[in-house]
Amino acid sequence: MSGWTEAFLEMMAAERGASRHTLTAYGADLADLSGFLAGRGQALETVGPVEVEAYFSELGARGLAPTTAARRRAAVRQFYRFVVGEGWRADDPSRRVAAPRQGRPLPKVLSAEEVERLITAAGAIGEGHAARLVALVELAYAAGLRVSELTSLTLAALARDPAYLIVRGKGGKERLAPLGESARAAVKIWLGHRAAFLPKGGRENPWLFPSRGKAGRLTPRRFGQLLAETARAAGIDPARVSPHVLRHAFATHLLEGGADLRVVQTLLGHSDIATTQIYTHVTQGRLAEVVRTRHPLARRAR
Repeated sequence: MSGWTEAFLEMMAAERGASRHTLTAYGADLADLSGFLAGRGQALETVGPVEVEAYFSELGARGLAPTTAARRRAAVRQFYRFVVGEGWRADDPSRRVAAPRQGRPLPKVLSAEEVERLITAAGAIGEGHAARLVALVELAYAAGLRVSELTSLTLAALARDPAYLIVRGKGGKERLAPLGESARAAVKIWLGHRAAFLPKGGRENPWLFPSRGKAGRLTPRRFGQLLAETARAAGIDPARVSPHVLRHAFATHLLEGGADLRVVQTLLGHSDIATTQIYTHVTQGRLAEVVRTRHPLARRAR
């Protein structure tokens, strides 16, 4: 890894609060560009716009997903903007690269009845493990938490049965996440079993969902595995279920219930409402019902 790349990734971590996953992905993206340039006798520090354009043309020929190509473009563009800003180069060789078009597939969504089946199945796997899994599902669905936010919850955050959580999301941004009675009750039951999951040796553990693994807490990957197993038990295709699908369900069911899009944006922690708008794929029946009951002329005709 070049010194410029290391400096760029350090800036992304320190100034922009980039996650470890983002830093790893950006590092791999820049390494891929560097490898391509090396094959042409070029380097990140000296490359011109023609070679950068050739690199992205080759990416298109590889058949990469639009989202992957878009992330690579973002990594390269941000890298060279940083380089120019630091005064290491006077020009930006990536400035002419066009953004790849991205389709925005609709998110996978569970119905409210399927979520109930999932919770029921989670509660049948064995006392302590059941309490943990029910609490995880209830919190993810009740508060629309990202899996990283869920698994990094601390015991202190919920020990006093709060009516809402203060969640630290992407980029270190904080938001309030209200909790319903069902989720709070599930957490109370889980706290009665938590001690059985603490690491051996009696050392203190700050996490709401501790683990005896190396991380000291339940990992996102393990939660995903547990959800897949529970989906099978609930008679739901495991391919339709993931921690993020519970977040999708949270947003979609709020909108189907008549919640304002701006409210859902705030609850999800989206900085741009365009990101939230993907959840407006409510059923045609719900749309027709809203028009029938809310439109002034419809009300007048009753």
